[in-house]
Amino acid sequence: MVVALRYLKGAWAPTFPPVITEQSPRRLVVFPTDDISLKCEASGKPEVQFRWTRDGVHFKPKEELGVTVYQSLHSGSFTITGNNSNFAQRFQGIYRCFASNKLGTAMSHEIRLMAEGAPKWPKETVKPVEVEEGESVVLPCNPPPSAEPLRIYWMNSKILHIKQDERVTMGQNGNLYFANVLTSDNHSDYICHAHFPGTRTIIQKEPIDLRVKATNSMIDRKPRLLFPTNSSSHLVALQGQPLVLECIAEGFPTPTIKWLRPSGPMPADRVTYQNHNKTLQLLKVGEEDDGEYRCLAENSLGSARHAYYVTVEAAPYWLHKPQSHLYGPGETARLDCQVQGRPQPEVTWRINGIPVEELAKDQKYRIQRGALILSNVQPSDTMVTQCEARNRHGLLLANAYIYVVQLPAKILTADNQTYMAVQGSTAYLLCKAFGAPVPSVQLDEDGTTVLQDERFFPYANGTLGIRDLQANDTGRYFCLAANDQNNVTIVANLKVKDATQITQGPRSAIEKKGSRVTFTCQASFDPSLQPSITWRGDGRDLQELGDSDKYFIEDGRLVIHSLDYSDQGNYSCVASTELDVVESRAQLLVVGKPGLTYLGSPGPVPRLVLSDLHLLTQSQVRVSWSPAEDHNAPIEKYDIEFEDKEMAPEKWYSLGKVPGNQTSTTLKLSPYVHYTFRVTAINKYGPGEPSPVSETVVTPEAAPEKNPMDVKGEGNETTNMVITWKPLRWMDWNAPQVQYRVQWRPQGTRGPWQEQIVSDPFLVVSNTSTFVPYEIKVQAVNSQGKGPEPQVTIGYSGEDYPQAIPELEGIEILNSSAVLVKWRPVDLAQVKGHLRGYNVTYWREGSQRKHSKRHIHKDHVVVPANTTSVILSGLRPYSSYHLEVQAFNGRGSGPASEFTFSTPEGVPGHPEALHLECQSNTSLLLRWQPPLSHNGVLTGYVLSYHPLDEGGKGQLSFNLRDPELRTHNLTDLSPHLRYRFQLQATTKEGPGEAIVREGGTMALSGISDFGNISATAGENYSVVSWVPKEGQCNFRFHILFKALGEEKGGASLSPQYVSYNQSSYTQWDLQPDTDYEIHLFKERMFRHQMAVKTNGTGRVRLPPAGFATEGWFIGFVSAIILLLLVLLILCFIKRSKGGKYSVKDKEDTQVDSEARPMKDETFGEYSDNEEKAFGSSQPSLNGDIKPLGSDDSLADYGGSVDVQFNEDGSFIGQYSGKKEKEAAGGNDSSGATSPINPAVALE
Repeated sequence: MVVALRYLKGAWAPTFPPVITEQSPRRLVVFPTDDISLKCEASGKPEVQFRWTRDGVHFKPKEELGVTVYQSLHSGSFTITGNNSNFAQRFQGIYRCFASNKLGTAMSHEIRLMAEGAPKWPKETVKPVEVEEGESVVLPCNPPPSAEPLRIYWMNSKILHIKQDERVTMGQNGNLYFANVLTSDNHSDYICHAHFPGTRTIIQKEPIDLRVKATNSMIDRKPRLLFPTNSSSHLVALQGQPLVLECIAEGFPTPTIKWLRPSGPMPADRVTYQNHNKTLQLLKVGEEDDGEYRCLAENSLGSARHAYYVTVEAAPYWLHKPQSHLYGPGETARLDCQVQGRPQPEVTWRINGIPVEELAKDQKYRIQRGALILSNVQPSDTMVTQCEARNRHGLLLANAYIYVVQLPAKILTADNQTYMAVQGSTAYLLCKAFGAPVPSVQLDEDGTTVLQDERFFPYANGTLGIRDLQANDTGRYFCLAANDQNNVTIVANLKVKDATQITQGPRSAIEKKGSRVTFTCQASFDPSLQPSITWRGDGRDLQELGDSDKYFIEDGRLVIHSLDYSDQGNYSCVASTELDVVESRAQLLVVGKPGLTYLGSPGPVPRLVLSDLHLLTQSQVRVSWSPAEDHNAPIEKYDIEFEDKEMAPEKWYSLGKVPGNQTSTTLKLSPYVHYTFRVTAINKYGPGEPSPVSETVVTPEAAPEKNPMDVKGEGNETTNMVITWKPLRWMDWNAPQVQYRVQWRPQGTRGPWQEQIVSDPFLVVSNTSTFVPYEIKVQAVNSQGKGPEPQVTIGYSGEDYPQAIPELEGIEILNSSAVLVKWRPVDLAQVKGHLRGYNVTYWREGSQRKHSKRHIHKDHVVVPANTTSVILSGLRPYSSYHLEVQAFNGRGSGPASEFTFSTPEGVPGHPEALHLECQSNTSLLLRWQPPLSHNGVLTGYVLSYHPLDEGGKGQLSFNLRDPELRTHNLTDLSPHLRYRFQLQATTKEGPGEAIVREGGTMALSGISDFGNISATAGENYSVVSWVPKEGQCNFRFHILFKALGEEKGGASLSPQYVSYNQSSYTQWDLQPDTDYEIHLFKERMFRHQMAVKTNGTGRVRLPPAGFATEGWFIGFVSAIILLLLVLLILCFIKRSKGGKYSVKDKEDTQVDSEARPMKDETFGEYSDNEEKAFGSSQPSLNGDIKPLGSDDSLADYGGSVDVQFNEDGSFIGQYSGKKEKEAAGGNDSSGATSPINPAVALE
């Protein structure tokens, strides 16, 4: 859009919305001698008109009486001059400037004007202060209040400052505190002076006469705080501002003050102690400084303390400040306004200075998560918006305009450009376009779209890339850029040439010393290109050397004459054109004369001699040695090493290598090194044994010859820069010690260098601005002088968190589980550091049908800084996702741009819990649960099945179009065949993953068998568990618990309807320490019986009450009372035993099952068919017990049972001797979940 703006300015007469360019500060204090000047400047075309408000009411300064107003032309600024010193009092208030033209209205921040009069000290009578020696005293100051900070001084009548120390201190409030007075404090002229910087006035208080009575016995006393006087206080500190805490104590001897922070150490880099430790100042307060601070006053007799509880709050500050933008018609405009503060600021929006609450409700804007969004903008939507955030500590305001312009499409790339490339390479055809609305770019090859070929890939900037070029890609390519204004086209010509190929490359060779070798190279080239064949040896270009006949190069041949060991290496043939380069490599090995039996590394160098020792003053020495045995493999080189026994004993360093035919060399040495030499011969088999060591020689000291390498400057905090470098090796010190001269200055300035000499390889430069480039030099220094002039390195002070918010261009749905996210590159000036990349965070908020309340798992992708798009894959279909994109630097991540998107429908997951229930010898009932992952809107199910022994033949498949269906009855099945059943859920995208079960009818399953059944018990429950028989068809049965040992044969709980496949059942509400019989029934037939006893102490049975006489004095009245008590107890026992009772009576005393604690649970596979159980019983495990429907009842459970069932197999009747009406409740209750029967949460 920058290009578009330039085009707009150059093509048409520009019009721009108003932009405030200058305004008065938020707080303006006017003193009696000052004029009132309020500033408001703005740019914009057409010409901007200005207006003011004061305290929200329209204000015209020229209409004010008794003042003179100077109004600037084409400006909103004005100056008011009064005719008396108090005229400014009339104009106090909150001012705001509005700048308008036909494109909108910009607004200044609030300007609070305060008028302050001449300061005067109130009249008072100052009485002498009399105190005994050793006591404490406070001399008050109490200066007049002022809008500006004051400076307080205590002086005497001779204008000399009162000396302050640990005993005598002036507090932040201006009072003068004496911890204990001495006779030397006896003066009559203690004067408090108050300096008012705004009025440039100093006024003084009446002198205070301090009279100290001498005493012969000063009484010691423990400390007591003079300020603050209470034990604790609460303070609010503003983030980024300094925090000042003060403790002043009295006592004798004079107390000392210590400061403590119980929650952790004081931030040493930001805390200072002043006023003899009585004042703690913490700079740049942050959230981490929240908490308790303690001051401790101590002397030899004791201590006193005060606790400051500091709460850190913050005025509003920007996370993302809205920015002005140009838009094309039809685009969506979004202005993000994100602020932070403590407490959280309230954010309001205005449009053209009018609060959005006062605008008509039919406006097309919407406010979403702090952003103002306008869709399908048109030129009439041009406006200036204001985002305002405030809390009790301050206010923020940002003006940002939405300027909707129409620009015709334009292509900046030149027309009819020709591009050349070779086959197999990649070509890039440029087409850079812009316009408003943003033009669409279409790429064609002679009228045919090119995007059908996967080798063609367009870029967002209009560039067309073509990979793996072929000869038939030669041709003309058209780029069409179009918007609603116009369309333009350019042509690009692509010519694909034959790639250069080496048809015959050089071959590796092993040749004898003194012989010659010939390498040949042949290559094919495109006939229209200029060919070239060159040779390289070990990476350097080879050329014929004048008079030397060493190399001969002609017609693709390289001949090397008089081979020596130094000629060994890699030789390359390089074939090239102006479009491509190819290379083929061969290896040459030179060997000596054959015939010796031993092959291996050389023998030791037998002798080593140092000569020309007089050259040591020039840091040189000559080393000579006798040749080593080569062991029939030519010596390639000699390695000369040295050891410094002083600095690095037993560690050898290489000084260099010389050719194998050389037996002496003059070495360049470093100053101040204790050299001991040795020489080692090396051939193709490796190094031999080293020579004997030489004598030790020492070179003289000298100034450094090198400076440190790897000089870097980067901050580890926002306000510093840490300069580091790689320290010099000791052998480069040139003296016993070395230091470093570090110089730095801001880049681009011509000012003097700041410098510091250090010994450590780092230096911390403090109090820098955030992310500012610096020029840095590091120079080595020793006792002999400085090193060479160092090179300048550019470093940066510390980074801050980025303020840039990536602007999302859009999200392209690729398929139901993948999207392409694109965003615009961020403004590097807002990154506040080196842009390292982008963090893309996304998480699933739920399906499109409902949002999830479960824990949110967030996925993260890190995108390189030069990339502005990413593909997110593995997404859940038919889901809502939240996306955040953040730029990050070395400090951390900046504010996020947020976006939500939804994935389209996909195929569902497999259905859950498919079960087969036998109905008869030829029918099965299938029960299932819907998929956990719908991935869309379920449209039904597909059921398929076939006999297993027929190899899949005869498969039947049909659609079940009811998505709410949970059961299906299959009939006409063979009673002697096993079947494979396959069930798939479907959405509009088709069937999903299948769940498969195998089974047969009742005839195949045989007689129902409970297998290994057992029962365990707790205090008030019992668990019945069994092992389902393999291949056994699922069925349902009843479990009945009957208590034993009670009167009239025992009491029974309501029977429960249980599924065979669930393997266990838990019965609650049993009596402790009670024997129970457990009966199992299936289809009115008794199947199994067992016994269990619960734990605990059982029911409490009260013994019969008796009457015991305590004495005749109790009397007749006591006997009557005891008799009544006995009768009440007997009635209670009778009622508690109760015998048989009706289910209805028990229901009336129970809490409804839906309101009871969730102990018993509905079995998961039947959770969609929930019914309300008997009022007195727990909810049934599968929810299929129906309400009582007849007056029939079960006989008392003795030797025989008369049990009746409904058609679906559920019990009817009640376990009592009475007939009751149908139990209330209906079929609307549901069981709770349990560990053996998890409820399935469907989305």
